[in-house]
Amino acid sequence: MNQYFVSIICPIYNEEKYIVQCIESILAQKYPLGEMELLFIDGRSTDNTRDIISDYQSKYSLIKLLDNPNKIVPHALNIGIREAQGNVIIRVDGHCVYPHNYISTLVKYLFELHADNVGAVWNTLPANDSAKCRSIAIASSHRFGVGNSKYKIGAKEIIETDTVPFGCYRRDIFEQIGFFDEKLIRNQDDEFNGRIIKHGGKIFLIPSLIIEYYARDTLKKINKMYYQYGLFKPLANKKLGKPATIRQFVPALFLSSLLLGAMLSFFSPGLMIIYLSIIAAYLIAGIAIGIQKAKQQKDYKLMYHLPFTFFVIHISYGWGYWVGIYKVICKQNIIVKDNR
Repeated sequence: MNQYFVSIICPIYNEEKYIVQCIESILAQKYPLGEMELLFIDGRSTDNTRDIISDYQSKYSLIKLLDNPNKIVPHALNIGIREAQGNVIIRVDGHCVYPHNYISTLVKYLFELHADNVGAVWNTLPANDSAKCRSIAIASSHRFGVGNSKYKIGAKEIIETDTVPFGCYRRDIFEQIGFFDEKLIRNQDDEFNGRIIKHGGKIFLIPSLIIEYYARDTLKKINKMYYQYGLFKPLANKKLGKPATIRQFVPALFLSSLLLGAMLSFFSPGLMIIYLSIIAAYLIAGIAIGIQKAKQQKDYKLMYHLPFTFFVIHISYGWGYWVGIYKVICKQNIIVKDNR
């Protein structure tokens, strides 16, 4: 395989808890350090993240620290891409740990498959060992929680797909289809991948390559994150001219069925039965998964934490999606205080 100079770009904000593991995993790569650069684009962190990176920067010339005054991810990505010197650009996240063959494998398949983007699968880990955090990690990587998102639930072989986490790109793809859309505080990667496919490009998931991703540590953060995922989806769809996936509709339809069913069931016993059946089926599915995971991990608390976590994810995303549709129809700007 030809050696390519690789630019690794990493948007960060207040990542002191995870950034050392992230950096160490990149420095331990099989790919030659002399053939890569590591660009951290910081959204003006208020913890020790910048100090930690500066310390590494004094020891490793490949590490650079850039400023992101806008504090949001798509701005950070575009700053990194513009500063990047490589003919291959790999996006990483400070919340993750990467296997030692991560870069070499991505570069290999990027060119072997004649791909426009390749990526790995997630092994979602809890932020700590509490039942709440383990429930968040399970729900965020279970088919009942996130649908058929292959990079979250896994795959058996290399497959062509609609999106991958983070991504590995040839530099010229940005010259061909443009940079990340800075209006999309969330879902900017989905929209970019949609553009790749729209222009005839191909995206591949490499299931043998596994990223360790640390999930959010509270339901409040999960609620905000999935609400924002739903909120920006309709805008991403509008920009693409079509929905990127079918699975994105499910939480919004579920929420609608709950609200409409509650109102209509008062006018018809038949509708009441259907409505209660939907609720019962949902509860049974969530509780059954909770019992299964509680037995596997020998922690009965998962029996009630996990069903509630599923519910938070689905309702947050569904509500965000409907608000996003309203914003798009009314041509209103979507404004959020932060995306953390």
